[in-house]
Amino acid sequence: MQSQFVDSQAIEIQSAMCNLEPSFMESDNLVVEADSTIEPTRFHTRFEDSMELYTDAHTVAKYLDTHQGWFCRCAHPMAAQPLGENGYSLVIGRFGAFGYEVEPKIGLELLPQDCGVYRIHTIPIPDYVAPGYEVDYKAVMELLEVPTDGLTITRVQWQLDLTVYLRFPKFIYKLPKSAIQNTGDRLLAQIVRQVSRRLTHKVQEDFHTTLGLPLPKKARKKG
Repeated sequence: MQSQFVDSQAIEIQSAMCNLEPSFMESDNLVVEADSTIEPTRFHTRFEDSMELYTDAHTVAKYLDTHQGWFCRCAHPMAAQPLGENGYSLVIGRFGAFGYEVEPKIGLELLPQDCGVYRIHTIPIPDYVAPGYEVDYKAVMELLEVPTDGLTITRVQWQLDLTVYLRFPKFIYKLPKSAIQNTGDRLLAQIVRQVSRRLTHKVQEDFHTTLGLPLPKKARKKG
């Protein structure tokens, strides 16, 4: 997945980086490791969104319950692998700037529904230690059936509470703390929005194609 993180971060903090050591900006291929002795910086975002699927809630629930059939293909181009009965390891993409890169990989468990309510949270990935970051992912998803004239629509509504703890290389901490915090929070929110839009479109398309239902026009426009 081609991320906007590199270009956005470069534009937003380039002026603040001008006083740092020149070697950090000379090579795009220079990778600098995070400093494990420094307390991680906490970034956080909350996100709400919804999508419409053109059938009843019972049919939607049956599709969502069998996530083994759709999760990995809808997550593409993110790399997803099954992890236990209801879990997946997911590589979000490669993000970085000025010689520092991170490729977040997280474990997610899709809990069985409880009266139409679905929950997703982070789980450990066996034999994997995240290099310089920790992710706390909590999502709640609900199904709301919306009867209309001659057509039943199920609105899938979700809320995400996402916290990322990230350790940077020492040179990053030469920036003002407020600049690091504000830029990180803003970029985290931007990444979540982008991933959500792509995943929403793919799930809508996969759902309607799998069930042989016509894809809503406004869903087609989001590709």
